[in-house]
Amino acid sequence: MHSFDEYRKTINDHLTDLIPYAGEEASELCDAMRYSLMVGGKRLRPALLLASCEFAGGNAEEALPYALALEYIHTYSLIHDDLPAMDNDDLRRGKPTNHKVYGEAMAILAGDGLLSTAAEIVTGTPIEYSDDHEKMRNHIKAAHEIMSRAGARGMIAGQTADIKGENMEPTADLIRFIEMHKTADLITAPVRAGLMLAGCEDEMLERFTLYAGNIGVAFQILDDILDIEGDQALLGKTLGKDAEQGKCNYAFVHGLDAAREELHRLTSEAKEALSPYGNDASFFTELADSLEIRKY
Repeated sequence: MHSFDEYRKTINDHLTDLIPYAGEEASELCDAMRYSLMVGGKRLRPALLLASCEFAGGNAEEALPYALALEYIHTYSLIHDDLPAMDNDDLRRGKPTNHKVYGEAMAILAGDGLLSTAAEIVTGTPIEYSDDHEKMRNHIKAAHEIMSRAGARGMIAGQTADIKGENMEPTADLIRFIEMHKTADLITAPVRAGLMLAGCEDEMLERFTLYAGNIGVAFQILDDILDIEGDQALLGKTLGKDAEQGKCNYAFVHGLDAAREELHRLTSEAKEALSPYGNDASFFTELADSLEIRKY
């Protein structure tokens, strides 16, 4: 397996390879899509997909299109999240948000373009393996995993609950639903998809699903904490948006100390899920530790 930085470099080197050219008439669309892709990012989700695939004995090069598709989906969700009708943000990763540069209409289209390009990638790639039915089946399973967790029962369901929950009395159940779907689904998807591409055994899939779900919820809880007490220069986005918009923030409901305790518990449970693999799973356990203490 490679290091996280090596996976991130691979993603960055190929990030725009699969962005289509739609002709001069639609050149601004492609520019807007590339803009949000290229302003930076952790590349956590695609790195998890490549690492999971390699951990289970798969080929990271074959998995790369799916990793890129994940980053396209994630970036589309950020473009739409930042729109005035959603979170109404001016900054993303320290740069003006897409709609501030290209206007609201083009930002919506750029998000649509990234999502539909991701769908093209994950539905078209399995066809390349039509002479190997088992491999094609693994690719189709991975494609379905990605698109379903990004869809109306996954990330979009979480975003819907997040929007509908504004200025409502938050409950623990509502907050957990938002965490599981708005954030954790798009962290679980790459882990499961990477394992599926490699044709892993059921037990490995179950353990890594538990791992991914825990770090996904932990990721959102830390985002909630950082919105209250983070460093805006490091975060590259406006602080205090949750309070301003009446968001269902874990730390508002349970308190900062309880949020930190839950963050640590989830991180520990994530690592415990992979304990049977010992040092072989160090990439994932070390990543969980680094996510627990991240500052942005």
